[in-house]
Amino acid sequence: MSPSTSMHHAQAALVAACVVIVPSLPASAQMSPPAQRGFTYVRVHCARCHSIDRVTPSPLTIAPPFRTLHERYPVESLQEALAEGIRTGHPTMPEFQLDPGQVRDVIAYLKTLE
Repeated sequence: MSPSTSMHHAQAALVAACVVIVPSLPASAQMSPPAQRGFTYVRVHCARCHSIDRVTPSPLTIAPPFRTLHERYPVESLQEALAEGIRTGHPTMPEFQLDPGQVRDVIAYLKTLE
């Protein structure tokens, strides 16, 4: 196989991988600035356990994907819990509390997943 053929195959593999990965990522260019900040927050603080996109499973199977939260309750109803700190019955969920700006940003991001 010639070097140009190998390069072509590598490029084709990269394009195929991007086609699989890109649809699961949020279209950050289409998100509002608060939603973009919310996405950054959940990517840093929540993605280790929860799925934060539209398609992938949660890394921790007991952690609900964020795309399903609106099916359980209105996303806006999470504002108070996020501000006061969410405490759950399982030991793997850390306690956390967001400031008012972070709450608005996370809610804005969660609404993009509805």
